[in-house]
Amino acid sequence: MLDPVMLRSFLAVAETGSFTRAAAQLGISQPTVSQHIRKLEQATGRMLVARDTREVALTDNGEALAGFARTILAAHAAADGYFSGSAMRGRLRFGAADDLAQTQLPRILRHFRRLYPQINLELTVGQSWPLYRRLKGGHLDLILVKQVPGDESGLPEYGTVVQRDELVWAGEEGAAIAEGAPVPLVTYHAPSISRRLAIRALEGAGRTWRITCNTREVNGVLAAVRAGLGFAALPSRLIPGDLVQVGPRLGLPPIGDVEFTLLENPIAPVEPVRALATAIRERTLT
Repeated sequence: MLDPVMLRSFLAVAETGSFTRAAAQLGISQPTVSQHIRKLEQATGRMLVARDTREVALTDNGEALAGFARTILAAHAAADGYFSGSAMRGRLRFGAADDLAQTQLPRILRHFRRLYPQINLELTVGQSWPLYRRLKGGHLDLILVKQVPGDESGLPEYGTVVQRDELVWAGEEGAAIAEGAPVPLVTYHAPSISRRLAIRALEGAGRTWRITCNTREVNGVLAAVRAGLGFAALPSRLIPGDLVQVGPRLGLPPIGDVEFTLLENPIAPVEPVRALATAIRERTLT
C-alpha cells in the first residue's frame, strides 16, 4: 500500500513545501509528484496535504504519515544494504560549520550511521575557511559550509547548495543602542563570512560599529549576545529561542543571504561521500 517511491515524493513535498521544488529535488516531473500524493491519499483514505494558492502544508494525517514514511524508508534502505551484500565500509571524514552543527545535522548524522553502520564517520566542527583548507589539504572528505550567493565568499570553489537563508541581527529582546553610539558587534575571528557581511552592511548604511567580542565558535557568539555584549549576524533559521531578530526595531540594515553548501574532496571514497551528501540534501537542516 505504501510504495517507497511514493513515500519519497511525499517526504520531499513535506520538506520543501512545494510540489515543484520536490520534483526538482527528486529529478522527476511535477505531475508525477502530484500523482504520487493522490495515490497515497487514495491508499490511506485520508487527506494528507492541504493545498492553497501560495503554499503546501501537511494535514494532521500527513504529519503522522511523515513519521511512518521516514521509518519505512530507513528500514527499506537498511534491508537493501544488508541483503545486497554491498554494505559500505571504510572511513568518512566530514566537516561542518559550527553553527550548522547546532541544528538538525546531528539527527541527520544519526540517521546516516543507522543506515551505514560499517562506515567510521569522523566529524570536525569549525569555521568555513579552516574547514575548506583542511578539505584541500586532504584531511577531510566532505564539508558543509556557509557561502555567499554569487560566489562572493572568497572560497576558491563554490559548492552544491543545500539550503539558503537570510543573515539577520540577533540579540536580546530588550536590547538597545544609545543614540549616536556605534553598533556593538559580536562576531567570529576573521576570516568569517558573517563578520564580513555584517560590517559591509553597516558601513554601506553609514553606521559606525565596534567589535565587543571576538570568538572562534558559535557557543561563544551566543554566550556574548546573551550577556548583552552586542548583536550577532546569524542565519534566521539558527537563532535560538531565547534570542530574537532585532534589526527592524533598531534600524539596522539588511545583511544579505548565505547558502549552506557541500564541497567534496575529489580523491575521497566516492560511495560514502555521495551517500552522506544525499542524506544531507534530502533532509532539512532546520
